[in-house]
Amino acid sequence: MQILDQLGISRAVQALVERAESSLSCIFSSIEKTAELNQYKVIEAFRAHNIGARHFAPTTGYGYSDEGRQALADVFAHIMRAQGAVLSPHIVSGTHAISIALFAVLRPGDTLISVTGKPYDTLHHVIGIGNSDKDTGSLANFGVEYRQVELPENGVIDVEQVVTAIKSSPRAKALFIQRSRGYAWRRALTIQDIRDFVQQIKKLYPDIIVIVDNCYGEFCEVEEPIEAGADLIAGSMIKNPGGGFAPTGGYIAGRSDLVALAENRLTCPGLGSEVGSYEASYRPFFQGLFMAPHVVGEALKGSVLAAKVFEELGFDVFPAHNDKRSDITQSIRLGDESLLLAYTKGIQKAAAIDSHAVPIPWDMPGYDDPIVMAAGTFVQGASIELSADAPVKPPYIVYAQGALTYAHMKLGLMYALTEMKII
Repeated sequence: MQILDQLGISRAVQALVERAESSLSCIFSSIEKTAELNQYKVIEAFRAHNIGARHFAPTTGYGYSDEGRQALADVFAHIMRAQGAVLSPHIVSGTHAISIALFAVLRPGDTLISVTGKPYDTLHHVIGIGNSDKDTGSLANFGVEYRQVELPENGVIDVEQVVTAIKSSPRAKALFIQRSRGYAWRRALTIQDIRDFVQQIKKLYPDIIVIVDNCYGEFCEVEEPIEAGADLIAGSMIKNPGGGFAPTGGYIAGRSDLVALAENRLTCPGLGSEVGSYEASYRPFFQGLFMAPHVVGEALKGSVLAAKVFEELGFDVFPAHNDKRSDITQSIRLGDESLLLAYTKGIQKAAAIDSHAVPIPWDMPGYDDPIVMAAGTFVQGASIELSADAPVKPPYIVYAQGALTYAHMKLGLMYALTEMKII
């Protein structure tokens, strides 16, 4: 194609990507059907809550008269099939949302059990893994015990081991599920995986609280973890549900009593969700949520294409191009630091924002290893936009996600291949 020639993409790279793309029509059709059904669900929620232009209006001070704050939360709860939700620009990240949820439900002496192995890096400091001897304000500092059950190679939560962990912890209060893979070589948990686990564990321990880190998974399937029996979910608005429009924020949704505790944690006991102003407009949050099903579908198609292309080149990928997907992340084992850095350089080069920048590894806050991140995004760090990141350590696995449009991911992939010089 002439425009790709002008952009410096070789005909060999173009041919490889086009060849891979031509075999994916059935998978793309399935993704588009999921996006369509989720779009109907979102529109239904907007209509049910009579969303109007007044809900976009900014507020100041205490925000007692902030109609948009509550309407946004109600719409999100409706979409997630939750009893309640808090969706706030004052939640700064997915890690912050999860932290609020954990501190909301756990008390000194309680035990938190992660049933999907060690959680994502940024949560280590929240829980107190590895730094429990330091007074950082972690859960460990407040006397919350932590245990974890490793996830088997088949990616299915080991119910038997979870039961053993609960039996050995008299004050086991909450079970934590990380839906996405994080920086692990595993598949994301499907909604059916979560449903099977919750049904089994709730028969034995009906009062135990199941909390799901839902980051990267929203709108990837036609159901969400609350519908599978989870009590509480948390995530980021600059990932899937923000649709590339939300400028910041995070959410917590689930049982109304647990959401109320989270609201008290976000503000303070006695005030909860009654306060909280936002001087900018809520419009991009509503708009992003409206666009999210389509945008997630585009990101999923881009991930499938990346998987197929690198399979053709002989690299290990996870998931495979034809595997069922429950998050937007595509893992590619590159096996070489230079290839990893070249891949991220190519993704950055394809970005609309900061395309001139060159990603370099650095000690990002909350991570144990140097991280290289390509994120030429309109919203800083928005992983629903074209992005890729990786810990710079063997076996040099890059985690690609996002792209507001399929075409952008396709172009990013071609630039990455060009920089890697493997064709």
